[in-house]
Amino acid sequence: MARGTIPVDLRNPGHVFGCLGFMEASEVLLGETAGAFDWSEESRTRFHIEAEGDENPIAVVLRFLGDATLLSEAPVGSDLATEKSGIPTRAAEDETYPFPEPASPATLPTLLEADGKRLVIDHWGDSTRRDSVKFWGGSRGYPGCGLARDALDLVREILSDAAGDPFSVAAPQSSGFRFDWRRDYVPIDVGFSPNKHTSVVMLGFPLVEVMAAIGLQNARPRRTSRRDKLKYAYGLVGTARPEPTCLPVNVHRIALGAVDLPFPQRFFHMRLDWPGKEGQARCIVDVTEETPT
Repeated sequence: MARGTIPVDLRNPGHVFGCLGFMEASEVLLGETAGAFDWSEESRTRFHIEAEGDENPIAVVLRFLGDATLLSEAPVGSDLATEKSGIPTRAAEDETYPFPEPASPATLPTLLEADGKRLVIDHWGDSTRRDSVKFWGGSRGYPGCGLARDALDLVREILSDAAGDPFSVAAPQSSGFRFDWRRDYVPIDVGFSPNKHTSVVMLGFPLVEVMAAIGLQNARPRRTSRRDKLKYAYGLVGTARPEPTCLPVNVHRIALGAVDLPFPQRFFHMRLDWPGKEGQARCIVDVTEETPT
């Protein structure tokens, strides 16, 4: 088993979702994968991941992203397509599809393919039985696969150097999935709208966005009220001991929903707000922790 370790801010939901994303991707690319959050130094929290093989699994995932071809997938017989956004659309191979046919191309699943392997991002369309955790608004019908493509294009050239600290890789970013609250804002809170000032460039964190989207493939934070779309809770498992024992990805999936498990855990509440018109896009504005264990 090979191990990789990266810095992580536990109070940044995108970081936590993104750590799960590295585990999900590693499971597909390398096989059995385990991980653990390490808060033995509160000012220097880390995430450890280990997987089959001899190479750092973080580096393997980043190399895959750098090589991957991106496309969308439509149901059999559907006219939905993302070609207008410059992204090819492929029909599903059979009648199975992860959710009912969407009303527009905006929420078609995204496929990332390279070397015979495939990663899927489609959590934003799955709202039949659980919250889709879709914070972006799909302005003017811009699809999720377009946001993923744009984020990857910002960092493809530097992915080989990012394995030590992927969540710190920054780039000017005009839009995203809104998982990293360092880029987002509510105009009334900051006192002005950067969109109306061309000299202001918002820095985003593209790898956080992409990995967080992958991390929600099989897990979700918990919306704490059916009526309130602005409050969520998430959890994680790890330990305050250095070099913690890594746990399987299934445990981390369950923990993300902020449920009690027989392992050391921490729980967080995130509050969202409307950066624009109410009922459309949402952004994370505050994160608070429950009682650490």
